[in-house]
Amino acid sequence: MTYLVTGAAGFIGYHLSERLLARGETVLGIDNVNDYYSTKLKRDRLEDLQRRHNNFTLIEVDFADQAALVDALAQYSPKRVAHLGAQAGVRYSITNPHAYIQSNLVGHINLLEYCRHSDSVEHLVYASSSSVYGSNKTLPFSVEDRVDKPISLYAATKKADELMSETYAHLYRLPQTGLRFFTVYGPWGRPDMAMWLFTQAIMEGRPIEVFGEGNMQRDFTYIDDIVSGVVACLDNAPADDGAVKAGGSVSPHRLYNIGNHRSEELSHMIGLIEKSLGKEAVKIMLPMQPGDVRATYADIDAISSDLGYKPTTTIDEGIPRFVDWYMRYHGHR
Repeated sequence: MTYLVTGAAGFIGYHLSERLLARGETVLGIDNVNDYYSTKLKRDRLEDLQRRHNNFTLIEVDFADQAALVDALAQYSPKRVAHLGAQAGVRYSITNPHAYIQSNLVGHINLLEYCRHSDSVEHLVYASSSSVYGSNKTLPFSVEDRVDKPISLYAATKKADELMSETYAHLYRLPQTGLRFFTVYGPWGRPDMAMWLFTQAIMEGRPIEVFGEGNMQRDFTYIDDIVSGVVACLDNAPADDGAVKAGGSVSPHRLYNIGNHRSEELSHMIGLIEKSLGKEAVKIMLPMQPGDVRATYADIDAISSDLGYKPTTTIDEGIPRFVDWYMRYHGHR
């Protein structure tokens, strides 16, 4: 079967493509390889996929350019689409808002339009974010909670994506699944994320900036667990049966939290990095940053009961794996 994966050079997109290719699927990967973070890391991910799999095709195009997207996909007939490409990052959205409008809003509507007019697409799975919960104080976060008070533009664009998808599911009966990802980490991760930044700084003997005075909590989710959830969703499209789905839709559109169902202290995460590196961090304690939330914690009952999703990797296991990969990738081991 042919799958279309946007953001294939990205962290989750790379790992999802690898999982699908390993089970014999054909993957069309879309990415414009922008410079939000290291293009070398993105190219290395793509090179790894291309070196090991003959059934991977890279389409280097910006999906925010509708004409270019339609033209690039004209010769293909993917049956399932994983739209993971987006402009990520809460803090970056404060200083570069237009990048989020183009990638996350224009890009999302372009994928919806492509899928709507396609004769082949059976199911669209797309990336939302736990950031849509804003300053919600009720833990764990449930897909039934109200999410109409975002505290960052990034979160607002992801909520807007969910609303656009609901509209297309209602009007055109396009089966869709939106995934609210909680903090994802692991090998080949993103260099703008705290785990990478802390590891790099500690390795280089530089102080680390610890926001929220070290008292922030995150639902850290290992990449292999995330990918298992995404694949389960791709393989099981929501039925157009009028029943209420997770998230409240009666159209063929559901929303799932995809996390680890554990909320861990930032200080514990730092301690595990220190232990893995055998070096202690010099910490600069700072207040919360605009757009950040104090704690995240995923209620995963919906995806667990519907699809059997069950994450198995604790940060005590996952962080040493990330640090080991980081050291090897940078030639330290």
